[in-house]
Amino acid sequence: MTKYDMLASKESIKKATEALKARNIIVELVDSRADALRRINQLIPAGKEVMTGGSTTLDEIGFTDLLKSGKHPWKNLKDKILSEKDPERQMELRKKSITSEYFLGSVHAVAETGEILIVNATGSSIPSAAFSSDNVIWIVGTQKIVPALEDGFKRIREYCVPLEDKRMKSVGYPGTTIGKYLIFEREINPNRKVTLIFVNEKLGF
Repeated sequence: MTKYDMLASKESIKKATEALKARNIIVELVDSRADALRRINQLIPAGKEVMTGGSTTLDEIGFTDLLKSGKHPWKNLKDKILSEKDPERQMELRKKSITSEYFLGSVHAVAETGEILIVNATGSSIPSAAFSSDNVIWIVGTQKIVPALEDGFKRIREYCVPLEDKRMKSVGYPGTTIGKYLIFEREINPNRKVTLIFVNEKLGF
């Protein structure tokens, strides 16, 4: 086990929570992946559009399978994208999906000082997280909490990218690379609701 696998201490979680709240981010703490999935179901009203970024965390809590099953009350935009076989039409649907009413995913590091780091090869998940979706929900295992922003960059370079590269190659892709970073400093739009749910369980990379 590396330092990047270890769940954060209560003091570390408290520091991060207080710093995030000061940056207009709603923070919750749950004990398990089952609790996280239950909370998502409570937070998203029936009939709303839902889009997700590629996320091992969402896979691990069962949310990806829930969306695929169709046994939910939401409009699953990713299902429409993946079922479209025409490449040009699929790209148009992807572009339109960045304005989904709800966007869900995870992040790669959260600093105790309040900054959130996301890295994405193509940048496809960044618009929704940064601006275009009115409701963002991030599910984050507490092992992703780091002391400061620079530690977050180290976590991504030394830990997240190698694991994601290995995962991508295992399913037949060439691998991954660092394409675009998002440093989420704070939310200043009063009409957006950004919720980060810490889970006291190791989830994702």
